[in-house]
Amino acid sequence: MPEIHPIAEDKRRAVLDALAAIEREHAVRIVYACESGSRGWGFSSPDSDYDARFVYVHERPWYLTVNERTGPGEPQRDVIELPIESDLDVSGWDLRKALRLVSKSNPTLLEWLRSPIVYRQDDALSAGLRQLTEEFYSPIAAWHHYFSLARGTLRSHLGGEQIRTKKYLYVLRPVLACQWIECESGAPPMAFEDLLERLLPDGPVREAVDALLVRKRQSAEVAAGPRIAAISDYLEAQIERMQARQPALPPGTGSADRLDTFFRMALDRGA
Repeated sequence: MPEIHPIAEDKRRAVLDALAAIEREHAVRIVYACESGSRGWGFSSPDSDYDARFVYVHERPWYLTVNERTGPGEPQRDVIELPIESDLDVSGWDLRKALRLVSKSNPTLLEWLRSPIVYRQDDALSAGLRQLTEEFYSPIAAWHHYFSLARGTLRSHLGGEQIRTKKYLYVLRPVLACQWIECESGAPPMAFEDLLERLLPDGPVREAVDALLVRKRQSAEVAAGPRIAAISDYLEAQIERMQARQPALPPGTGSADRLDTFFRMALDRGA
């Protein structure tokens, strides 16, 4: 059986080297770095990109300047992105930006912090970030995010007789995430196999999905195949159900003071 979350050792080293170079060049501390995308989800192809994502923090003076470092009147950038080289895609968010997204229960950041592949982390700050995401987690916001992804991808890519393998998975994953949100108290896991084990443990749809995963992990990113009735019918029925009766879910809760306290603590750790 192939590795579900494969990271070649030379690629791991390349990511770690890139992170170290970012710290030197930009005078930042990387407090968390993980794999996102299909390798983090658990259904990468042999030619899938490596999508390394990270959260970083500047030294305190960077946040306390009268004239921002990019020039008077120009906003300071809160994103660092390296040029994509071959199959390596490395980018990250400033901690203050990340905390603002925590306050909005941003699903992408929640996924990063639940990635099964962690390249580097400050244990205390990473644990604190995860705790904050739990405090601010909004089931209703997350449900709408995943439902929108599923519905949009289904409409755009699952209507023909030949369907790209990965597009099936790009609808299956958010559909299962919506189901998780409807029946579980916490945010959905990033790893696709965890969603499957909880929500599709057996049956004909699960058998079709398992066969699809075997194909995806062995074929190129652009591979396509005939429409799979069991999966297509299941997805269409789930989207129709969700569209007709959206669940009553709570919004997020959380104190802005907690974000400020955490941010100041993170700056103090680098002093």
